[in-house]
Amino acid sequence: MLDYDAEAGAYDATRGGVPRAEAAAAAVLGLLPAGAATLLDLGCGTGIVTARLSRPGLRVLGADASYGMAAMAAGRGVPVVLASGARLPVPSGSLDAVSAVWLLHLLREPGAAPAVVAEAGRVLRPGGVFVTTVDKDAAHDVGSDIDELLAPHLTPTPADSAEAVTAYVAGAGLRPHGEARFTGHGQGRTPRGAAAALLAGQYASRVSPRGTTPRELADRLELLPGQDTPRAEPTYRLRSFVRS
Repeated sequence: MLDYDAEAGAYDATRGGVPRAEAAAAAVLGLLPAGAATLLDLGCGTGIVTARLSRPGLRVLGADASYGMAAMAAGRGVPVVLASGARLPVPSGSLDAVSAVWLLHLLREPGAAPAVVAEAGRVLRPGGVFVTTVDKDAAHDVGSDIDELLAPHLTPTPADSAEAVTAYVAGAGLRPHGEARFTGHGQGRTPRGAAAALLAGQYASRVSPRGTTPRELADRLELLPGQDTPRAEPTYRLRSFVRS
């Protein structure tokens, strides 16, 4: 796992920056109820997406467990609380919407992702909506030579798989509501970048090397042509769920 406090200052520049954040925010806003007045953005990170979750009448709060990330969000003018997504300082049934963009795939400890979804369900009012990305890592490298090389080593059901999230939300009193997709601008991987990400543990939610090691897989990636040529940009998937 990354040290998010240490990475906060450089985080956005390595993950698509403003274009990707604007696409994500627009997709989230499109799934919110028309009359939503309050939104909590879980795992808000640097606040680059949270700051763009803006429309008339909507009050937005961010939450993140990393002090460094929360400080960056506050610097962007985002009201933010330092808190775990599994234990929020928010009254039950008090919010119109909760979002979790690029969060659940990071929660690799058993029970961690269901706990965050359950907490989102707790703080939502009846009719409130939970919006989350699903299958985040699977959106990368689709149909590319990188994808082909990694295919035998993919984790069958990462924490943010659509199948797994559907099970979490059912236990949290939520039901399917809507779906949206958006482009991960600037996120097309190169073989060299994929190898570095693999060795840094950034593929941990997607790749489970069986019969080999991360170093051996990285060596194979480094033999692919066009080492610094980005493959296709990912298309990320958002799903929304309504509180019964």
